Amino acid sequence: MTTSKIWLGLILLLGITPSLKAQNVYQFSIENNQGQEEIHRLFIDKQYFIESVFIASPATFLSTKGGFYKKEGYTYHVNFEFNSDFEKDAVKSQSFTEKDSWKKQTTTTQDLAGKWLMGGRINEDGLSRRDTSGTRKTMKVLFGDSFQWIAYDTASMKFSGTGGGKYVIDNGNYIEQIEYFSRDNTRVGAKLSFDYEIVDGEWHHKGLSSKGAPFHEIWIKRR
Repeated sequence: MTTSKIWLGLILLLGITPSLKAQNVYQFSIENNQGQEEIHRLFIDKQYFIESVFIASPATFLSTKGGFYKKEGYTYHVNFEFNSDFEKDAVKSQSFTEKDSWKKQTTTTQDLAGKWLMGGRINEDGLSRRDTSGTRKTMKVLFGDSFQWIAYDTASMKFSGTGGGKYVIDNGNYIEQIEYFSRDNTRVGAKLSFDYEIVDGEWHHKGLSSKGAPFHEIWIKRR
């Protein structure tokens, strides 16, 4: 028996599938009672699962939830780190079963792909670090050509905000196209361009805020 066949047998025996090794984005839509199309976007890698729901027109953010999961067959059992509806439903875990309606989005891997945690800022006073092991987190996820950031507290389950859409890397610029934003639906459609640089494995994210103020953020890769 060849080495490749032995490895294939081990993979099948252990139930390891290629999809669990990748960073995938899936999407499906349902029509709500008002006849509006609700878009469900899923970010899934080998350990983390996020579902975000929004309406494209009129631009409306509906919900987001996510956390680490265990998979049994085609079902993801997710323990939430965040749930935007937690104050209403107090839900800390949920199971999601794969369906044919889940359509995989682009499989392109761009620079910056992965999960990142806000790790600090640089301003006129110098460098200010944030402990990424604490319960209060701001995470940004970039899979394929989709992005999402989420601000939350894992201890209290307090949800502070989220936004997401599409992104592209172009000549040293990181460019976002906003498709949903929990704090202000009028921001949907905006295109934002930032400078970026990887320094000692950390993402230095620089540009102007929505109010025109300069900022310099440092993001740490989440393992």
